[in-house]
Amino acid sequence: MSVHYLFRKPRLALLSGALLFGIALPTHAFADDEARRAIIELRQQIRQMNEQNQHARLMLADQIEMMRQEIAQLRGKVETLGWQSSQNQQNEQATQSLISDPQEQAAYEAAMDLYRNGQYQEAASGFGTFIEAYPNSSQIEDVRFYEGSSLYATKRFSAAIQKLQTLISSSPTSPRAPDALMVIASSQVEMNDLASAQKTLARIVKDYPDSPAAETANSRLQLLQ
Repeated sequence: MSVHYLFRKPRLALLSGALLFGIALPTHAFADDEARRAIIELRQQIRQMNEQNQHARLMLADQIEMMRQEIAQLRGKVETLGWQSSQNQQNEQATQSLISDPQEQAAYEAAMDLYRNGQYQEAASGFGTFIEAYPNSSQIEDVRFYEGSSLYATKRFSAAIQKLQTLISSSPTSPRAPDALMVIASSQVEMNDLASAQKTLARIVKDYPDSPAAETANSRLQLLQ
């Protein structure tokens, strides 16, 4: 056996090992890249699922709150059935003391009737017309609130937020302000802007701690955490 053959055999072995190593390295790198992409996609899916779960919990809270309000309204109707006639007379006198202009009163009642009957698109238009005609009305805070609520009911969430923010900016101490913020928060949830909804709810708790809306806002904040 020649010396050249002895040296050539280890050389072939080293060359084969080098080739195998050269092939295996890109394979491992490719597998690592695939694993990283899979982990990133999994994290994104988990984040999306968490956001969807938060949205679903808040939507359920909205539905429960609406049901509670409807039940409270039904109870109120039953309780007041016996003395509704006299109460209506007192309410009419109180309203007349607030709105002395018959045309203004008629415009207000027309828009409110649309709202009570669930004709929210028409109600929003009616309240908007009222604001243009009677910007200094004693009922302007209620009108602005119901205008925003009507827009929310028709799923015009951005418009609802804009109108209700006008109410809060012009009348921050109004009894309607915390309720307006609650509708704003619900609109932000519908738009999947959970961060803004959380800030709005926190503002209710901070600025209007004694309002009925504060308790609801606090419970919904817990759902967002």
